[in-house]
Amino acid sequence: MNHSTEIIIELYKRGAYNSIPIGSYPNGELFYMTKKQIKALELLNDNTTTSVGYGGSARSGKSIIECTAILLECLAYPDIAWGLARKELTTLKKTVLLTLFGQMAFYKLKPSDYNYNQQLNKISLFNKSDIFLIDTAFKPSDPLNTRFGGLELTRSAIDESNETDISVVNKLFERTGWRNNDKYGLKRKQFECFNPQKNHIYTRYYIPFRDKKESEHSKFIPALPTDNPNPAVKEWIKDMLNTGDEVTIQRQIYGNFDYDDDPALLCSYDAIEDLFTNDHVQSGNKKISADLAMQGRDKFIAVLLDGGVITVIIDKNKSTAKEIENDLKESKLRYGVSNSNIVADSDGLGQYLESYIKNIKTFHGGSTKLSVKYKKEYKNIKTACAFKLAEKINNRDYYIKCNRTQEEEIKKEISMCLKRGNVDSDGKIELIKKDKMKELLGRSPDYLDTLIMLQYWDISPANTSHIV
Repeated sequence: MNHSTEIIIELYKRGAYNSIPIGSYPNGELFYMTKKQIKALELLNDNTTTSVGYGGSARSGKSIIECTAILLECLAYPDIAWGLARKELTTLKKTVLLTLFGQMAFYKLKPSDYNYNQQLNKISLFNKSDIFLIDTAFKPSDPLNTRFGGLELTRSAIDESNETDISVVNKLFERTGWRNNDKYGLKRKQFECFNPQKNHIYTRYYIPFRDKKESEHSKFIPALPTDNPNPAVKEWIKDMLNTGDEVTIQRQIYGNFDYDDDPALLCSYDAIEDLFTNDHVQSGNKKISADLAMQGRDKFIAVLLDGGVITVIIDKNKSTAKEIENDLKESKLRYGVSNSNIVADSDGLGQYLESYIKNIKTFHGGSTKLSVKYKKEYKNIKTACAFKLAEKINNRDYYIKCNRTQEEEIKKEISMCLKRGNVDSDGKIELIKKDKMKELLGRSPDYLDTLIMLQYWDISPANTSHIV
């Protein structure tokens, strides 16, 4: 190994990260790590953090610090193994792998210092350390991700982690900590780099960071292109500010996770935020919507609709059938709601509620019995109700009253799950599948379901007691 590289490795082992160059400009001048990149290395080498999220925008130096961290550690500690992963292996090889080879050249590694086995997707260094290139695409034929079972990694990194299913992220983390961690005192770590997206990285990293509720084991570093000293990046920022649309600017330059360019989204960011400040909305006719928690379900949620004002009135963990019946009867009496103005999902207990609360409406989301106005356009009742809900949210017809925790969950569910499922299809409009919602959220969207069911009275055929 080159003598200058040996010095850099020693600096790395001593934690002198600000003295380590990570590249050079065209004129040969060296450039060093930004404060955000140094912070990433500090977290990757402390004794507490296990998951590090980095990025949140384009051109923020994600790939270079990811590759630098992997390479320096593999050089510093013989016979360890890093996993370098991305959803598509072909994309990984066209992007971050090129950055990794670039860093190898920068730190003066010669072709004889490593072997790249393309068949095994493994880079073996001269000191017996390995870098495994891993495809993290979710495979229906391997739902338990058993293909990772034989991996024994010291640490792992996931490029564009927002593209990887959370079950795969978790499984890959399980495979870290198994190769000479004890020998060198290296804590198991997972380094995730990503751009803004409303999925698991939003809930796992961004929201705790934004709300100052990060755990000691999981940390997010919001690196932006303005943190990158490269003159080319500064020029790119200038061009984007002059020519880019607002969503692109917010997400790619400012790293704003709450803006989204997903064409499937049914509600704007501003409209979702306004749900909790629309105090101009008036009260009026009262209705109750309930999502019932039975075995395997997450929560028992009920909301009161008073004109356009929505209040969360029940928010409980799983309850018995009798408790649910009593809670609904008590709520209808307390708020003066007639039985025919109560709707509950038809699953589990819902199909029996009519026996206890006469004339209650039971919601069958998959039913195609729609009024003529909606039948030709929407696939089923739930889709039609979901689109009616989105229309009312965008028109600022609702005002939701709830606590702060409930507000964040409702925002999350609407922004992540109130989406069209067949954007490019000419067929009947569909909502994204429930399984996809659970994949995005990591649970069932209970609050959203109650809001969707509130649209029952707008969508259902006239003069029917329930949808079947």
